[in-house]
Amino acid sequence: MSHRSRQLKVSSLARVEGEGALRITVDGTTVERAELNIYEPPRFFEAFLRGRAYTEPPDITSRICGICPVAYQVSACNAIEQACGITLDPPLADLRRLLYCGEWISSHSLHIHLLHIPDFYGYPDAIALAARHRDLVEQGLAVKKAGNSLMELLGGRAIHPINVRVGGFYAVPARAELTSLAEQLRRALDDAIDTARRVAGFEFPDVELDHPMLAAAEPHRYAIESGDVRTSTGLRFPATEFPAHVVERQVPHSTALHALLDGAPYLTGPLARYTLNSRQLSPLARQIAADIGLGDECRNPFRSILVRAVEVVYALDEALRLIAGYVVPPRPAVPAPPRAGVGHGVSEAPRGLLYHRYGIGPDGIVGSATIIPPTSQNQAVIEDDLRRAVAAGLDLDDAALTALCERTIRNYDPCISCSAHFLELQMTRR
Repeated sequence: MSHRSRQLKVSSLARVEGEGALRITVDGTTVERAELNIYEPPRFFEAFLRGRAYTEPPDITSRICGICPVAYQVSACNAIEQACGITLDPPLADLRRLLYCGEWISSHSLHIHLLHIPDFYGYPDAIALAARHRDLVEQGLAVKKAGNSLMELLGGRAIHPINVRVGGFYAVPARAELTSLAEQLRRALDDAIDTARRVAGFEFPDVELDHPMLAAAEPHRYAIESGDVRTSTGLRFPATEFPAHVVERQVPHSTALHALLDGAPYLTGPLARYTLNSRQLSPLARQIAADIGLGDECRNPFRSILVRAVEVVYALDEALRLIAGYVVPPRPAVPAPPRAGVGHGVSEAPRGLLYHRYGIGPDGIVGSATIIPPTSQNQAVIEDDLRRAVAAGLDLDDAALTALCERTIRNYDPCISCSAHFLELQMTRR
């Protein structure tokens, strides 16, 4: 087809969190520009954290997102605990990891079954999907409910948990309370394994990203709630060195900042975690990954649904392991008196690495706060991926090209409200 000037518009991108726009300019066969125009107003969380007590960021930052509040709480706790010079008792650290498993299970299941699978079946939304594949939607909701149950027990509620504090928790569960969830988690594990095998049957475009990748990493297990930072370029550094390698910059078309790793766009999230850490998965999760055709690495963003499915299996398997070995901690929290300093913390939100930095005065008052969420870190790569997708699909009609752009964005499961510190599509062809 001739590459005439065309303008494509979509008033709102479905099945992502938040609002924004995509503008693409094509001159003949050249894609000149692909911009994610995130137009949600700034959230100002970093600003109104200043002047608050050092104990408050975990509760305040959890309000940034109703889908991954635990990630914000844990990254905040990690940073503040580092500034205060404390280390969690091992049983408390296990409970924090268990809580985070609940969020991975819940968030990944939501994305897989309600946001992403409709793309592969050709449906506009999960409601249409449920009309023909009710069992698939119900399966996803059951797994999500298991994750919510963990967050409700450990966090006090599934959305914006209230039981997390600097140093640990306000209260810890009795062993019987945790073991009572085991059967629900085992059923969810069976469902998650079945889901992984079902999504392995989807057809995936042959795409591979060559950008650097960044994720948290631990020596002997798959990193979730803590770790150093590792990159595919061979770097490994503690959270304290994150600002030396990752620099944010403002772009004119977005209220969200873009981040660069040593001057280059990079990817964080499930593909990065898996590619860098797949050998740290549990034997069960590694076996499922092999069964569904994943090797040691995965750089195809369309196959990210497979990685998320494996991570759900891992999170359920890990949760059951932690529950089996649970011993009630002798205290719910480690004392954390304030100490002047700067604390850095990272954790792996479902969408990727989440970094927090706090400057705390001797009086325990927060003087500075920096939060770098995964979606803002991924924006430059998403834009580059869109340029490639549009360049390869210029012969598609308007509707098909628009659908391809939407699918490309949903591969990354962007949380736009988190990054606004999508989609109206405008495409100009010359």
